[in-house]
Amino acid sequence: MWLAILGTATNASTNANASSLRDLCPALANKTYFNYGGQGPLPTPSLEAINQSWRTIQELGPFTTDVWPFIEQETSRLRRALAGWCGVGPLRMTLTENVTSGCVLPLWGLPWEAGDELLISDCEHPGVVAACQELARRHQLSLATLPVLALCQTTPQAELESAVLQQLEACQTPRTRLVVLSHLLWNTGAVMPIPAVAHQLKHHPKQPWLLVDAAQSMGSLPVAEAAQVSDIYAFTGHKWCCGPEGLGGVALSERVLEQGQPTLIGWRSLEHEGSAGSSWHRDGRRFEVATSCVPLLSGLRQSLELLTAEGDDDERLKRIRQGSQQLWSGLQSLPGCSTLLPEAPPAGLISFQLEGIETAQAVTALGQAGIWIRRLDSPDCLRACTHICTTPAELEGLIGALAKLS
Repeated sequence: MWLAILGTATNASTNANASSLRDLCPALANKTYFNYGGQGPLPTPSLEAINQSWRTIQELGPFTTDVWPFIEQETSRLRRALAGWCGVGPLRMTLTENVTSGCVLPLWGLPWEAGDELLISDCEHPGVVAACQELARRHQLSLATLPVLALCQTTPQAELESAVLQQLEACQTPRTRLVVLSHLLWNTGAVMPIPAVAHQLKHHPKQPWLLVDAAQSMGSLPVAEAAQVSDIYAFTGHKWCCGPEGLGGVALSERVLEQGQPTLIGWRSLEHEGSAGSSWHRDGRRFEVATSCVPLLSGLRQSLELLTAEGDDDERLKRIRQGSQQLWSGLQSLPGCSTLLPEAPPAGLISFQLEGIETAQAVTALGQAGIWIRRLDSPDCLRACTHICTTPAELEGLIGALAKLS
């Protein structure tokens, strides 16, 4: 029934406003896709880079003296590329498998004392929250909540920095040792004032560490200013960067590198891989473990190059916001539709609710028509993401389909 009501999605790749990157993504050729915050499509050149890397390794021999220079080259090139995006030196960059490992591995290696308090925003991803809960259990730490959800739903972005800083001042205590706050909130789409938060924490007697989940910001926002001042700035390459799944990174502060110890240990953590008695690497490599999939490095680097060819961070964000503003404005005209943010989003995440329609039912109905968005649990809402690959025609199609649903 829903499919008959909504009709089928059309291929908008020929739209005049489509990016060249879009035409390189086979996943976008037969569907209308709004789930970049979950996983971005892999461009064909990135897939080809992965395949070529596999071939090169096998031709050189997977464990020969000839292959190590190639592996070092691919590893170093990606490390430098990610460090450049984050505005930090390569020595502060750790390569990881995903956001969670980027957060957890350095977090669990910090010098905790019983009674330390972890202040976690109420908009964090369950994976990071669960890791903090287990850390607290093992080290007799306490947990506290930094309420930002209600602020996002009622405060314009221009006033949000002041409101968040006031909330932070009210919630931190003399025992606060860590603040966990995402850069771009995965549920509301609001951007958090990470540089201002970092500055305020410097005036706290314990100067708490700042852990930033950058899953939604890397590839969608300019991140350098936030990454430079965070202690742990963890991201993945498979969302907005349109890289392969299973690869990410984390930018670490100098003090984390000085104070933190490895938690999950392997030969890559050691300065001299052949000796268990070796000291740890003094840079971000101390939190790297063991064998990684080298071809994924080649794929992600290719995706980053394709994004760079589309424009710099500010130019890409401008295009992303054009899409999110179009969608947000269209949602305002739908009966029974309410957006979580009181104004057009500052980036590409748009969360909203439809009165009288179950969110899971809405996702299923849209999916049957070839239109893909996501349902979130907290709060219960629908989320659509606009990328530089998103076309105005696709946005009009989503708004029209939602109008039929509502």
